[in-house]
Amino acid sequence: MATILKAGMNPTTADAVDQKVRATVEQILDDVKQRGEVAIRELSQQFDRWSPASFRLSPAEIEELVASLPAQVVEDIQFAQAQVRYFAQKQREALRDIEVETLPGIKLGHKNIPVGSVGCYVPGGRYAMVASAHMSVVTAKVAGVKRIIACTPPMNGKPPAATVAAMHLGGADEIYILGGIQAVAAMALGSQSITPVDMLVGPGNAYVAEAKRQLYGRVGIDLLAGPTEVLVIADHTVSAEMVATDLLGQAEHGPTSPATLITTSAALAEATVQEIARQLEILPTADIAGKAWADYGQIILVESREEAVREADKLACEHVEVLTEQPRYFLEQLTNYGALFLGPETNVAYGDKVIGTNHTLPTKQAARYTGGLWVGKFLKTVTYQECTPEASVLIGEVGSRLCEIEGFWGHKEQADLRVRTYKKSS
Repeated sequence: MATILKAGMNPTTADAVDQKVRATVEQILDDVKQRGEVAIRELSQQFDRWSPASFRLSPAEIEELVASLPAQVVEDIQFAQAQVRYFAQKQREALRDIEVETLPGIKLGHKNIPVGSVGCYVPGGRYAMVASAHMSVVTAKVAGVKRIIACTPPMNGKPPAATVAAMHLGGADEIYILGGIQAVAAMALGSQSITPVDMLVGPGNAYVAEAKRQLYGRVGIDLLAGPTEVLVIADHTVSAEMVATDLLGQAEHGPTSPATLITTSAALAEATVQEIARQLEILPTADIAGKAWADYGQIILVESREEAVREADKLACEHVEVLTEQPRYFLEQLTNYGALFLGPETNVAYGDKVIGTNHTLPTKQAARYTGGLWVGKFLKTVTYQECTPEASVLIGEVGSRLCEIEGFWGHKEQADLRVRTYKKSS
C-alpha cells in the first residue's frame, strides 16, 4: 500500500487559488473585448511596463536582434530546431490521407488540412523560454500552417533577443513583444493592429492557461498547459543527488510547479529530502524551486513497481522520469503521462530544450485523455464522400428507411429524391 511521506498543497487551497485566477482572467478578457488595442496597451504597461509605438517587430528590428547574439547561440538554436523539425516531419509522414471504396461506387475518404492561422505564445518573465518557440513555431511550420504569429513578453524592458531569434528562425510570419493574458487575448480576439488567429498554442503560467480555456471555442487550443509538473519514479539503483536534481530542475519553473517522487526505497526517499535541502542552499533559483517543493512537492513510498505504475497513472503527470532497473517496463505499463524519460541517461531538461520531442504537454491530470502538442494538433482531419448514380440508389433506399424510423422527413426526402432521380437513369 502506498504511503504519503510528503503531501503537496491541500486541494481546497488549490481550488481557491484557481477561482481567483479565473475571475481575474475573465475580467481582463472582457476588457479587451470591449476596448481592444487600448486595453491591450494599458495591460502591457501595467504588467510589463511596455508600451512601444508598435508591439510588432519590423524585419529590420528582428535582424538586428538576431545579429546581436553570439554565433554559438544562433548555432545552438538552429541545432535544437533541427531536432524538433526532424521528429515533427516524421510524425507528419505518419499521418496520411485515405480514400476507400466501401461499396461499389461509394468512395469515402479523409484529408489532413493544416489550420489556417496559429498564434504561438512563448512565455517569458523571469526566464527567456527560447525552446518554447521551437516547439510551437517549428511544429506549426512542418504541419503547413500558412500564417504563424508569435508573442513573447519583454525582458528587462526590451525584446528578448534569443527568443526572437528562435521565433524568426523557426518560421514565424509576425513577431510581437507582448506577454500574458493580453497577448493571448490579442491573438484570439484581434485588435486594430493584430488580425485574430484560428488557434492558440503554447505553454504559460496559470493565467495564460486559464485565458486559453476561456477563449476555447472562439479559437482552437492545443491543450491546457499550465504550471509544469515532474514525477520521478526511482528505486535503489539511482542516487539521491540525481533524484533531487531532477525534481528541483523542474520546480524552478515557478512556485506552483508540482514535483513528485514515487519510490520503492525508503532509504532513497529519506536521502532525497536531505539532498534537496543541501541543493537548495546553493541553487541560484532556490527562491522559486524551494517554495514549489515546500508547497507542492510530494514523496510517495510504494511496495513494488506494479504499485508505482498504479500511483503514477493516478497522478497522470506531465513529465515522468523513470530512474529504475528495466525502465522500459514502465514504457509498457504506464498509460497516463505527457512525456516519458527512460533511464538515468536522459532527463526532462533534454525534452524541454533540445532532444526533439515536444515540451508543450498536458498538466493537471489532462494526460488521462490527451497527449501533448505535436504536428497533428495543427491538422484538421476532415472527411468526404462521393457516389455513382447506382450507388446513390442503393444507399438512398436504406437511408430513406432509417430516416423514417427517426421521423426525419426532410432527411428522408433528400434520400428519396436521389433514389427517384438516379433509378430512372440506371
